[in-house]
Amino acid sequence: MKAAILEKAGQPLVIDHLTISKPGPHEVLVRTAACGLCHSDLHFIEGIYPHAMPAVPGHEAAGIVEAVGSEVRTVKVGDAVVTCLSAYCGHCEFCVTGRMSLCLGGDTRRGPGDAPRLTRTSDGSLVNQMLNLSAFAEMMLIHEHACVAINPDMPLDRAAVIGCAVTTGAGTVFNACKVTPGETVAVVGCGGVGLATINAAKIAGAGRIIAADPIPEKRALALKLGATDVVDAADPDAAKQILELTKGGVDHAIEAVGRPASANLAVASLRRGGTATILGMLPLNEKVGLGAMDLLSGKKLQGAIMGGNRFPVDLPRLVDFYMRGLLDLDTIIAERIPLSQINEGFEKMKAGHTARSVIVFDQ
Repeated sequence: MKAAILEKAGQPLVIDHLTISKPGPHEVLVRTAACGLCHSDLHFIEGIYPHAMPAVPGHEAAGIVEAVGSEVRTVKVGDAVVTCLSAYCGHCEFCVTGRMSLCLGGDTRRGPGDAPRLTRTSDGSLVNQMLNLSAFAEMMLIHEHACVAINPDMPLDRAAVIGCAVTTGAGTVFNACKVTPGETVAVVGCGGVGLATINAAKIAGAGRIIAADPIPEKRALALKLGATDVVDAADPDAAKQILELTKGGVDHAIEAVGRPASANLAVASLRRGGTATILGMLPLNEKVGLGAMDLLSGKKLQGAIMGGNRFPVDLPRLVDFYMRGLLDLDTIIAERIPLSQINEGFEKMKAGHTARSVIVFDQ
């Protein structure tokens, strides 16, 4: 099969042929239909976050089940599925207390003594699987707890973006923040995750949704997806503008880009008793904090990895939202490209002027 391989951080991805193993007892072989380009992938490609090399990135995907292992019970051959990087074991402390997105997923990977899932066709050498998925490839071999079956009528190019951007953004609104009708929300960063967060806040009935982004095109997309107001995140007075618009600040400020300045803007936008939620992958040495007066004002700061999702339940519901016309995935997707154009897609991401690029594997 063809796959996009990250040979070394800081270098373009290389298209090469890989051999994929047969499914083990709890594994599922998926023919990849589509995979979104996510900023999290770019962090690994640029070396901001470490990973063993060579590796195949990609984690925001949808496809069709080709084969299943002997013990698989959750999906069957022919099912349309969406993958999720927050694979869960089902029996650790986090899983049994309902915090599945915090599971470290050790049982969902092959052990050190097992044959690798991915090897080079040319010489049989190991190629590392990234985030339990490696979706920039024509096929994926994953644990059954890294995917969920969805409505077969769902278009798979739209379904793919649910696997990360929408699950993270919507999960934050519905699960981590539990936004209630009438509450005010600020979203800092209007990429794929931020736009999904805005759309979910609208579905949740937020009274006012303020989108902050330095790119005019992104602010226009935010308005289309449900933002009631927009501000330029690069403006030194951005926090002041949000405080004035809401007469004191927002109930929820959600950072969705992974920059220290964006996290600080989220904190500065809070009202008394408000909560800032950081979704973006900040540089590993960065810290975000609350001042003494923030604490005395009852303000809170939290992280929400993958939106605190429970993806076997959440993903089919989000698919249903799309099918019913509530969730606008079409606006989030800026373009559909073949695997051969993956490096160009990441260059466009760096420029920051568009939303999601999605690789479609039948192009």
